[in-house]
Amino acid sequence: MITQAPLERPLAAASARRIGTAPLAAHRGLLTAMAVFAIMLCTVVMLGSGTLSYFDISFLSSGGATLAIAAIGATIVILTGGFDLSVGAVISLVNVALAAGLVLGGPQASVWQATATGVAIGMAAGAFNGFFVAVLRLQPIVVTLSTMFILQGVTLLVMDKPGGLVPPALGEFYMGDAWPELLPMPLALLAVLALLWLWLKRTPVGTALYAVGGDADSARAAGVRVDAVRFLAYVLAGALYGLAGVFLSAQTGAGDPLVGNPLLLSIFAAVVVGGTRLGGGKGGPMGSVFGAYILMIVVNILLVLNVSAYYATVVEGVILILAALAAAANRDSVPVRQLRAAVTRWRAWRAGTLPRQLGGADRRLAADTAAPAASAAAPPFAVRHAQTLRYSLPAFACLVLVLAATELVLGRSLAHWGYWNSLIVLASFLAILALGQGAVILTGGLDLSLPWTIGLSGIVFAGIAQGADIALPYAMLAALLLGCVVGLVNGLAVVALGLSPIVATLAVNGILQGLALLYSGGTPAGFAPPLLRGFMTGQVAGVTPVVLFVAAFAVGAVVLLSHTAFGRRVYAVGNSPLAARLAGVPVGRTLIGVYVLSGVCAALVGILLTGFSGQASLGMGDDYLLPSIAVVVVGGGLITGGRGHYLGMLAGVLLLTALQTLLAGSNLPYATRAILYGAVVLGAVIALREK
Repeated sequence: MITQAPLERPLAAASARRIGTAPLAAHRGLLTAMAVFAIMLCTVVMLGSGTLSYFDISFLSSGGATLAIAAIGATIVILTGGFDLSVGAVISLVNVALAAGLVLGGPQASVWQATATGVAIGMAAGAFNGFFVAVLRLQPIVVTLSTMFILQGVTLLVMDKPGGLVPPALGEFYMGDAWPELLPMPLALLAVLALLWLWLKRTPVGTALYAVGGDADSARAAGVRVDAVRFLAYVLAGALYGLAGVFLSAQTGAGDPLVGNPLLLSIFAAVVVGGTRLGGGKGGPMGSVFGAYILMIVVNILLVLNVSAYYATVVEGVILILAALAAAANRDSVPVRQLRAAVTRWRAWRAGTLPRQLGGADRRLAADTAAPAASAAAPPFAVRHAQTLRYSLPAFACLVLVLAATELVLGRSLAHWGYWNSLIVLASFLAILALGQGAVILTGGLDLSLPWTIGLSGIVFAGIAQGADIALPYAMLAALLLGCVVGLVNGLAVVALGLSPIVATLAVNGILQGLALLYSGGTPAGFAPPLLRGFMTGQVAGVTPVVLFVAAFAVGAVVLLSHTAFGRRVYAVGNSPLAARLAGVPVGRTLIGVYVLSGVCAALVGILLTGFSGQASLGMGDDYLLPSIAVVVVGGGLITGGRGHYLGMLAGVLLLTALQTLLAGSNLPYATRAILYGAVVLGAVIALREK
């Protein structure tokens, strides 16, 4: 039971009021998604043969079913105010488990055995997420991102390349007909899920899901077991992710360890298009189903119009942003408030009453100029920096342990400068990203656009430079300007449009991926100039030049975040945006500034990675998303903002890089390293969480 028996009636009454009052307004998102779906479907029919045959219905239903099932699971988590980035990894794991024969009954398993195995794997992953989110009360974004990398590592351990064979009965069942020539199995499956949701929605459990997402504190005060509801939401979502993996396996007939990765953006786009509010309490899975099919039909329309498939992620990112804006459209939305504030400032400027327009004789804003009282002696260093030391020293202590283990395993490496030189060169990329991502996290945000900001910047740089030293300045300037523009777009989307940082940066990451494919034609061209190659891999007096750059960069980062007005504003916004605004801090400009800083840092990493490897490649930034967050958390930063120091982040950088070097020396595969990365992040979050 989720609620106490005496409270079932009040919750049921609240559910009845919610369902019965203003039905059109309550289901606006679902009705809008249905209308858009109908328009899209008519468009497809008109572009095609002009009729909709049974084959067309079967083809369309099977094409969007995987996305729709996964979107139902993601919606349940989002309704409770959570977020789950592990959905693609769960789908991939189920796919390779079925293809590798790790299923009840073996390779010749029945449909029910294979389905039960996939659902069980998903539920286990959901229970793992739910334990850390609901029981230990960690941030969902960090937990599910760590789980994503852990599951990706497990997937690669099961199957490191495409292959295997899914039980044939699975494809025959899910790709067949529930009613020959009348009802395709995918539609029947979705209909069953819809009926189950309608039943669940009318139970105390369903009402509790909405109550927790609407206001967790009020729900807890009303007697709802909030932690149990959140745990159950992740388990139910995991079961649906597993079912999506089963259906995808039935479609493909084989395994692919990366098959679920591209679905992440589409899943959240489907949820938002379906009218579910990010943050919880409003929406429902049925809207997400229509949202999934809308996205699938959009891709089909592009194919019919002979538009390159490279535009797919661009379109999905744009749709995600537009849908998020449409869902929040009302008189009190952020864009409307921004417009009203701009009009008010313009009128004040016309009237000459802006603070900067007031003359010196006006004393309304004058500060007290009385001589300040003599201040007491400054407290000792340990007292002034007690919090920084408390949260940063564990990373340094763990670094010492890893270095000691390296000495034992690799033997007398710490006494050689070559080890330290290589360590700092490898750590240079994360050291730079730690400043940008760290500044964003300090304000309470998150930048998920780093992977393709790095990738597109490196591709643009290499394409302009073409291996010529003379073009190096122009190519660097173009790449850094690109990073600045990306950061500006992220910042404006968060500040001016009021989008969630996760939604805004995830959408921008998808758009950048499409732009990178379009710019490079799928095959990046160009090489790094010799000067940059020497900067990243050469040596002068036994020192790689980038090592000196990292030292200077670290000093500059410490000064920027700890000894400038901008740094103080970053911490103020992270601790309380409202208090910062009341104190006169330009919150909007500060938020835009940190995203621009993050974009520039990512672009710089793209340049340096190109110099390190000699050329740019698609997906070159994919391996840096979790580490960029991990070094902040491991270094003592608080994922919700307001706490952290760059020196702690730098310790986290050196710790993870030294750990990676140790693992590489032990010949462990990438899959194991991914698992350890996720485990280290979870361990750090648990150790440093607020009690």
